[in-house]
Amino acid sequence: MIRKKRRGKLNSTFDPGGALTVDALLQLARSELEPVSDTPRLDAEVLMRQVLRTSAAGLIARGGELLDRKTAAGFRRLVARRRRGEPVAYITGEREFWSMSLHVTPDTLIPRPETERLVELALERIPARADWTIVDLGTGSGAIALAIASERPNCRVIATDRSLAALAVAQDNAQKHHLRHIRFVHADWLDFKHDRQYSMILSNPPYIEKNDPHLCQGDVRFEPHTALVSPQQGLADIRKIAQQSLTRLVAGGYLLVECGYRQGEAVVACMQDSGYDKVLLEQDTAGRDRVAIGQKTA
Repeated sequence: MIRKKRRGKLNSTFDPGGALTVDALLQLARSELEPVSDTPRLDAEVLMRQVLRTSAAGLIARGGELLDRKTAAGFRRLVARRRRGEPVAYITGEREFWSMSLHVTPDTLIPRPETERLVELALERIPARADWTIVDLGTGSGAIALAIASERPNCRVIATDRSLAALAVAQDNAQKHHLRHIRFVHADWLDFKHDRQYSMILSNPPYIEKNDPHLCQGDVRFEPHTALVSPQQGLADIRKIAQQSLTRLVAGGYLLVECGYRQGEAVVACMQDSGYDKVLLEQDTAGRDRVAIGQKTA
């Protein structure tokens, strides 16, 4: 009997009649993912590691192992989801950030390496033994808050988000990494009750224009648009954060905001208009404008 190819399924080269080794299945997956991914080899390996519940080193060691039909079928299902464009992080439910494995869901943005630059610049300004109170606005998966809390255990960290679903993910990640000095608050930016002023406020806010063509490409198609898109050429939320934060910071306190690579000068202007005298613009590892830093003077 001739099997008809089903729409949306992997092609016939990925439906072997007999068992295949891990390496052979990985090779087939790479060829399947090349048209839809910039990193087909890495994607295939991450998905195989998910199925086998093994490490990168374990995957190499098991390259010649024959997979049973059930395991191979599970791998094929994950590859099919990736072929449809679904981000690997949502398929596996995990993404590494600051050497921590974080749980992510479609309710949260996928943490990206560029945001680690924000964390680096913040840590350069927080003394090693500081007991500051620091606020992470729009925490999402909790990536920024957890990274700061892990490096500065004497600091108190407040993580806010307008999404209760995102806050639940962030709390789960904090428990997973045993970071108990983070308080989670359901709030829209700084619209919550304050009992003190803060030494630092951080945010990776929405900063993409609603008509940006990148919203129709890659992983962002699956991410929550409320965490990506902002009105007024992508500057509305950054402007609100800059205006709210000045009165909430101690003298000498810092505001650090991630921004788009073409927004640097506009974000600096937003901070200056809000009353920050000292404003710096820092670049990411690719040399693109990435983080604006304002300091409140006495």
